[in-house]
Amino acid sequence: MKKLFGFLLAVLIIYVIYIDLTVGTLPSSLTQQVDAKIETQTTQPKTGIPAFEAKVEPGETVISIVEHQLNKSLPVSIQDLIEDFRKLNPGESPEKIQIGSTYHFPDYSK
Repeated sequence: MKKLFGFLLAVLIIYVIYIDLTVGTLPSSLTQQVDAKIETQTTQPKTGIPAFEAKVEPGETVISIVEHQLNKSLPVSIQDLIEDFRKLNPGESPEKIQIGSTYHFPDYSK
């Protein structure tokens, strides 16, 4: 009887592992794709810094939005990015950007 119980337990564990690896246990309706929406590319007249406008989506940061625009890592230091963001968006803090709001981001692609 113990051997039968052990065999059935082993089959159950293997089945659960198989289902978890092939189908998964998390519901797929909760997954969301997050895309940065870049609207225009301009140069800010007051600052002279090349910039683009983008709407902030959930999970995005200033760094991730600029890196997404460049399709590579930042060519400048994070401190320079923060300073340029503050020049382009007076009174706004890069640490406190709001989801759904549109900001100007420095464009380092040139």
